[in-house]
Amino acid sequence: MSPTRRTWLTGALAGGAALAANSTVPAHAERAAPVPPKLRPGGEFDAYLAQLAKDDRFSGTVLLAHRSRPILARSYGMADASRSIPNGPNMIFKLASVSKCFTALALAQLVQHDKADLHAPLGEYLDGFSTETAKVTLHQLLTHTAGLGEYAQSPEFRQGLKEWSSESEMMEGVLAIIRKQEIAPVFTPGTRHVYSNSGFFVLGAIVAAASNKPYHDYVREHVLAKAGMKRSNLYTRPQVLQSRDIAHPYWTQQSGVRADFTTSEYFGFVGGPADGVYASAPDLLSFVEALTKGTLLPAAYTSAFTNGKVLLSPTDKPVVPADARFYGYGFRDTITSGRRVWGHSGSAVGTATNLDVFPDLGWIAVVLSNYDLPITPIVLKARELITRSAPGLF
Repeated sequence: MSPTRRTWLTGALAGGAALAANSTVPAHAERAAPVPPKLRPGGEFDAYLAQLAKDDRFSGTVLLAHRSRPILARSYGMADASRSIPNGPNMIFKLASVSKCFTALALAQLVQHDKADLHAPLGEYLDGFSTETAKVTLHQLLTHTAGLGEYAQSPEFRQGLKEWSSESEMMEGVLAIIRKQEIAPVFTPGTRHVYSNSGFFVLGAIVAAASNKPYHDYVREHVLAKAGMKRSNLYTRPQVLQSRDIAHPYWTQQSGVRADFTTSEYFGFVGGPADGVYASAPDLLSFVEALTKGTLLPAAYTSAFTNGKVLLSPTDKPVVPADARFYGYGFRDTITSGRRVWGHSGSAVGTATNLDVFPDLGWIAVVLSNYDLPITPIVLKARELITRSAPGLF
C-alpha cells in the first residue's frame, strides 16, 4: 500500500533529510509547478543556511513547503547542550509572538459563534479596568491600535515570573499588573498602531470570559488540537525541563557567551496569550493547512482575520523591507516583490521565530531558532527566492 501524504510527511521529517519530490504528488502538479533549484536541497538557500550555521549565527530548524509538501527541512545546533541533544526537524520551539495568531483565532471562533463582538468594548467582558481603558474595542486590541502598553516591562511581572506556579496564577497576576498600569490609553484608540503585548494578553482573558473556559484549555482544545498540531502546546516549565523534544532557548550574554535561559529564575512557569505557544515546524505546516482549508474557521473568517486592517509606517517594528506592510487581527500582512505574505514573527530571550505564508504562490516558510540572534536575513532570503523565482499555483 502506498503511504498517505501525512504518513510520508511524518516519516520523512523524522529522518531529518531535506525533502524533495514524492510519488504521492500528482504528476501533473509537479509538471505544472517545478520547484526552482535555488530552493531545493543543495541550492542557494540551503547553502546560505549552512554558512550561517557554520558561523554559529543560526541554531534551529527551517522548513520550506510548497502546496503543503515539504521541499527543504534543515536543522542545526543544539536543542539542549547540557544533554547533548541536537536540534532536529521535529524539535519543538517556543514561538514567542507567533502565538498571537492562535489567540486571534480563538477569538475569531468566538466571534463566529456570536460569543464575542469585534465592536464591543473591553469592559463588556472584563471588569476592574479604568473607565477609559474599558472603552477600547476588541478590534482595537487585535490591531494594536488600543493604546495599551507592555506588562513585561514592570518589576511586578519580573517578580511574578519567579513566584507564579500555575496557569491561573500567571493569568490573574498579569491581568492585575495590566489593570494597574493602564490608567488610560496612551493615545486616542484607533488613531495609531503601537505594538502591545498587554493588548493581546487582555484578548486571551476575553477568550476565557467569552468561552467560560480557561484560556490555555481553550487554545489547546479548539485551536491546537483541532488543527492537528499533536506535538504543540502551551508547555509549562516542568514539561520543558523534562522533555527531550523541546529546544532550550539560549540567550546571548554581554560577554558573548550563550546561556540556557531555562536555568534562569526568570524562566516562568508558563507563557500566556501573547507569547506562550510551543510548536514544531511540521505542526505549523499542519496549522496553515487547517486554517486555509477551513478546519479552524470558515473561509470568510480566515480571510477577514489574516487580511491587513492597519497600514504600518516605515518605522513600526519590526522594520522589515517590503512594498507595504499591514497588521490584521493577530496576523501581519505584507506585500513584498508584488506578492502577498501573511503570518507573524516572534522574538524573546533566546528565541527568534517566523511564519510566512504565500497564498498566491502556495509556499510556506517556517524559521524557528533557539538563539536570540535576528533571523531577519533568513526570512528576507526566503522571501526573495520564493517571490522572484518560485512557481505559482497555476
